[in-house]
Amino acid sequence: MLATLERHGVKYMVIGGLAAALHGSAHVTFDVDITPASDEGNLQRLSAALREMDARVRAEGHPDGLAFRHDGRSLSRAGVWNFVTSFGELDLSFVPTGTGGYEDLRRDSLVIDLRGVTVRVASLADVVRSKEAAGRPKDLLALPTLRRLLEAQLRAPRRPG
Repeated sequence: MLATLERHGVKYMVIGGLAAALHGSAHVTFDVDITPASDEGNLQRLSAALREMDARVRAEGHPDGLAFRHDGRSLSRAGVWNFVTSFGELDLSFVPTGTGGYEDLRRDSLVIDLRGVTVRVASLADVVRSKEAAGRPKDLLALPTLRRLLEAQLRAPRRPG
């Protein structure tokens, strides 16, 4: 999924449970959550990547999702999309709760190499901020662990460079 986004040149940020896991959380997640940049060119590239992944709108009672036609403009008309793709579930949120969206999250993000794919990941502090603001039961369960990881991260000596 992430390799497809990279191949299409999509600017996005990994958020949510996968971002938490990449920061060391042991909580299990079954989907990939991203926040894309919302400029028109990026949304057109995102639309092309979604077509390649055979993305369908996730809907209860429809395990394979619902087919839909889209382009960059139509994707921008909703704040959140939940997809089923040929690679698994992908959730897209333009402005995750408690954040200002891609540019806000980009400030403190980090770039990692994930099995040969360059991935931009929201900072642990931003993951915590968003989960606190969302306040869903699953987020509240994860927060104590994430706060401990954040405290440890803040206490760790900074490496030069």
